[in-house]
Amino acid sequence: MLLPYPDRNLILTGYTGPNQPLIAKLIADRLKLRYISVDSQIEERAGTDIESVRAAYGETRLKTLESEVMQDVLLYRAALIRISGQTLMRAEYGKRLGETGPIICVVVTLDAVLRQLHLAMGGRYHDPNERALAIGKIRREWEVRKLEGIHELDATRMTQEESAAAVIDIWQKAVALTVEY
Repeated sequence: MLLPYPDRNLILTGYTGPNQPLIAKLIADRLKLRYISVDSQIEERAGTDIESVRAAYGETRLKTLESEVMQDVLLYRAALIRISGQTLMRAEYGKRLGETGPIICVVVTLDAVLRQLHLAMGGRYHDPNERALAIGKIRREWEVRKLEGIHELDATRMTQEESAAAVIDIWQKAVALTVEY
């Protein structure tokens, strides 16, 4: 597929479960966009996963790494940028990334999320404290839906292929509205 808007990004956020990175990569491949995962870049820079950084060094160190990564990410063009809602809400990253392309928040119903959490967490799901932490994280992720200009897609009853096609359609329509002729 040829890109009609080669300088525009597609910013993807939201929580749909463990398959979201696969859908993001599928979309990036179809649109021939460079795939950028902000969380992966933070982990690469830290040399460990985000939770380990948070546990060992605290939230301040994590925010410093996030800030360093975001300085680079804000310069990217013609990329699919997968970013957590929490990161998007900080330091006006949402506003600044929104200037480079539409932000699409892919969500599913809470029931679907809880089913996916149950599968992903296994026995830990039955521990009320573990479950509360996971649900709290999801709620924080969904706060991004309050930002102005967010395009929301409910992918609850969609296959991965249908979700990818719907995101591409939203992106193309949103970019077409912002391009001046």
